Amino acid sequence: MTAQIIDGKAIAEALLSTIKTRINNRIKANKRTPGLAVILVGGDPASSIYVRNKRLACEKVGIASTAYDLPASTTESELLTLIDRLNADNSIDGILIQLPLPTHINDEHIVERVSPAKDVDGFHPYNIGRLAVRQPTLRSCTPFGVIKMLQAINIDLMGLDAVVVGVSNHVGRPMALELLLAGCTVTSCHRHTKDLSKLIKGADLVIAAAGKPGLVKGEWIKPGSIVIDIGINRLADGSLAGDVEFEVAKTRAGFITPVPGGVGPMTVATLMENTLLALELQEA
Repeated sequence: MTAQIIDGKAIAEALLSTIKTRINNRIKANKRTPGLAVILVGGDPASSIYVRNKRLACEKVGIASTAYDLPASTTESELLTLIDRLNADNSIDGILIQLPLPTHINDEHIVERVSPAKDVDGFHPYNIGRLAVRQPTLRSCTPFGVIKMLQAINIDLMGLDAVVVGVSNHVGRPMALELLLAGCTVTSCHRHTKDLSKLIKGADLVIAAAGKPGLVKGEWIKPGSIVIDIGINRLADGSLAGDVEFEVAKTRAGFITPVPGGVGPMTVATLMENTLLALELQEA
């Protein structure tokens, strides 16, 4: 068996094309384009690449992107003041703060300062809470991007036994909530999980989001299952690898995402959709 490789880049491009059409239709109707503020604190190379990709996506679909590239010495107070200003700016529909922030800034304070209505990353406790009670509005980009990717290849999630490896606030936990919403039976695994291999061997759907290269062994994958690798790790030789042993896993899985080219592009495309949605919700 050789798994079908899920082309996240192609699916994301199709979503971006749809978003561009929706924005063009707004312009024809004399409505304004969405506005996204992108905040980068410091010069972390990986963060800079992510931010660049998001800004390029904005250009592609017609979202007005405003860049705030701040020095690493920016204080928490200064960043909070900027967020307050952007919250009050009616031309800004979404506020994106590239994480991680420098260690002297508390990520949670920053995330919670963003207005939930402009939280296009879907990180604010209010928006995570709405997802938890099955009333989602702005949803975490990576988990929702995974759902949209699976929908695009006509995967029926209802009733699947799903295992999520990783319980981070921004990915693992909302991913589990998204799967519950989709009708899966969900097991969340973390550092205290006693027998990870046993749980994965029984899973119809495995989503790896731990940030540990090769954590999920290919031999654990149930034949014919779906494997979604959210992990993206820079190896010593400079190459990128996911959390799953891809070469072995692809000989057992029915569907599998590559790293790179799988979930990453869907995260960016979903961010664009969230920014448009934030404006539409404001107008409603």
